[in-house]
Amino acid sequence: MKNCIYILIVLFTIVACSTASKNTVAEANAGKANKNVNDTVRIANDSLEYEVIIIDNGFSTWLASMAQPRNYYSLSYLENKNYLYVTEWNNRVNQPQRYNPNLYEMRIDYQPQIHYGYEVNYLIYNYMIYFQNTYKQKLGGYVPIR
Repeated sequence: MKNCIYILIVLFTIVACSTASKNTVAEANAGKANKNVNDTVRIANDSLEYEVIIIDNGFSTWLASMAQPRNYYSLSYLENKNYLYVTEWNNRVNQPQRYNPNLYEMRIDYQPQIHYGYEVNYLIYNYMIYFQNTYKQKLGGYVPIR
């Protein structure tokens, strides 16, 4: 059986539309400049047969400008944090009456016994930090503010 992970995180910025009037002029101009950037991050590894696709307006820009550099965190740190964040994410997906179903659209199949490698764990971790800071959510534990 293939050990496949297809993670597709699609978050439409419906929330952003309702908060657009709160943006400063500088943020509005930065948003216009970022529309030309491809906000799809994709990683694939044929040997493990997994694929990670992250689609979210602004994530690519945030990753390039705000995230800690690669190898800043150890692999075990990233794996532990991802397990905690993904577990809480999946709990929220299963409770659409309690949590916004527009934010938590689909489950993430992250299995801690599979070693996905540094790059996958790095991107998932950084997406979770981006998500929590951008959408004012707390999935558990300390969330670095960037």
